[in-house]
Amino acid sequence: MQDKIRILLIDDDEDDFIITRDSINDIPGRHYLLEWAGSFEEGLELIEQKRHDVYLVDFRLGAQDGLELIKEAVKRGTTAPLILMTGQSDRETDEKAMRAGALDYLVKGTISPNELERSIRYSIEHAKSLAVIQRLNTELEQRVKERTHELGAAIQKLEKSNRSLYKAEQEVRKALQKEKELHELKSRFVTIASHEFRTPLSTVLSSASLIGKYKTTEDDDKRQKHVERIKSAVSNLTGILNDFLSISRIEEGKIYNVPTQFDLVAFAAEVTDELQGFLKPGQRIHYSHFREKALVALDKQLLKNILFNLLSNASKYSAEGKEVYFSTETTEDNITITVQDEGIGIPEADKAHLFSPFFRAQNVTNIQGTGLGLNIVKKYVDIMEGTLSYESELDKGTTFTVIFPNKS
Repeated sequence: MQDKIRILLIDDDEDDFIITRDSINDIPGRHYLLEWAGSFEEGLELIEQKRHDVYLVDFRLGAQDGLELIKEAVKRGTTAPLILMTGQSDRETDEKAMRAGALDYLVKGTISPNELERSIRYSIEHAKSLAVIQRLNTELEQRVKERTHELGAAIQKLEKSNRSLYKAEQEVRKALQKEKELHELKSRFVTIASHEFRTPLSTVLSSASLIGKYKTTEDDDKRQKHVERIKSAVSNLTGILNDFLSISRIEEGKIYNVPTQFDLVAFAAEVTDELQGFLKPGQRIHYSHFREKALVALDKQLLKNILFNLLSNASKYSAEGKEVYFSTETTEDNITITVQDEGIGIPEADKAHLFSPFFRAQNVTNIQGTGLGLNIVKKYVDIMEGTLSYESELDKGTTFTVIFPNKS
């Protein structure tokens, strides 16, 4: 049985509580528990108890207003989503609500049960995504502190030992370089994460708002269009989060190589079929296998992640109508996998940094991405004791080659 979502309505008008309660009761398959705070002070007190999953805050709260309450709640560290409710719709109030820390904005008297349910659900999911970003950012800050501590230790060692002056100086330089790299990594992470999350989240919020305006059967196509936009944005968010979480698990040493025996040709054909729906119009993946032997012993999940990343990149960085060539080859000693595209290629100046985390080549700035995919692929290949290489020519295409030792 699904746990109930606990909602706190902060509103000094009992009639509004009754209306909101009735709307929530009308939500199909509802799993909500609504509670009520009738004043500014009582609302803040209950928020601090952290017993609720989401807060609905009325704009008018006696001598004070909901914006003040939202600002104070955020200041006191609440992470649960806050939704502002007001009696009239205007852009200025909407913008003020978002600046104060609200995750959504609803107009009383026009809210349907479905709109209320959608706002609550998307606000909770948005808050979860922001919490993941905050956690990863905190981890980066902790690593910076650790590197700073190393720097301090190196300086103390320098002061105590003149005999190893040169060695200590090198250690200080190395620690300083590591600290600089971590600061740059943190800066790139915050910039890329905030940008990559903002775009799909904005799509979700705008489409969710527009869906509610289409009331008639004639609007079905428009509704479906925005539903598909939301699905695509959520899928994009999931991919970004998976990249961030994969990097975190790799750094913590929680990714292991667990080989199993399977048919490589059948597996590659299955991966190719799964990717067909993600290709651009007119693109095709041509798969071929060389040598008769197809039984291999590799980590199936890691290999699937590697292939998904390389093949989806081949599509992403190629124009419509271009071909993608995917091949596998088995010999007594090795298993070789190649993915070749007819895409934009990699600039010569960027090749040295291609596998660095958060790095994006100068010719892909208008294509969405985090710069983590190839870094993750390289680490997965290393974990599987393989090698990863590539050849690329600008505006003509790129070929990635992965070679694993054949232990089957």
